[in-house]
This record gives sequence, C-alpha cells and structure tokens, in this order.
Amino acid sequence: MIKKTIKMTNPTGLNAKAAALLVQTAGKFTSKIWIAKDDKLVDAKSIMGLMSLTVPMGSEISVEADGEDEQLAIKRLIELIESGFEE
Repeated sequence: MIKKTIKMTNPTGLNAKAAALLVQTAGKFTSKIWIAKDDKLVDAKSIMGLMSLTVPMGSEISVEADGEDEQLAIKRLIELIESGFEE
C-alpha cells in the first residue's frame, strides 16, 4: 500500500468536473484507490464518494492505493491533481 499527501491547488477545489476526471483516471487501474480528507476515506472510483468530501482549494488530501499497479496509479493521480485537473 502506498499513501501520498497533497494540497489541492485547483482554484475551484474538487468540483464535479475534477471529481469526474479523478474517477476516470482511477478507473484505469486495478488497484483499490482511496482519497482521504480529515477523517473521511472514500473510494476514488466513486463520484458520489468524492463529491461528499468537499475539498476546497488549499485543503490537504491523501491518495492511497493498494494493488499490483499502485505505484503508477498514485503517480498518475498526483500528476492530475498537480495539473489543476487540466483546467
């Protein structure tokens, strides 16, 4: 299992478009992937779970993955978040 913490730099935070991109990206991997904020942990492949987190700009989140492609999954998700969700 790998866990990385990152600060949300997207000006609109984890909005619906960003959450959809995150779900799409996470769905490409066989590993189990979770996103955590504060004490709440949700499945990164669930749009409803991600939207329930309420992640504004400046918030810290953790990206966790467990499985055979966990390293690549974490790498791609961190890149997506750092890019501001391609906005």
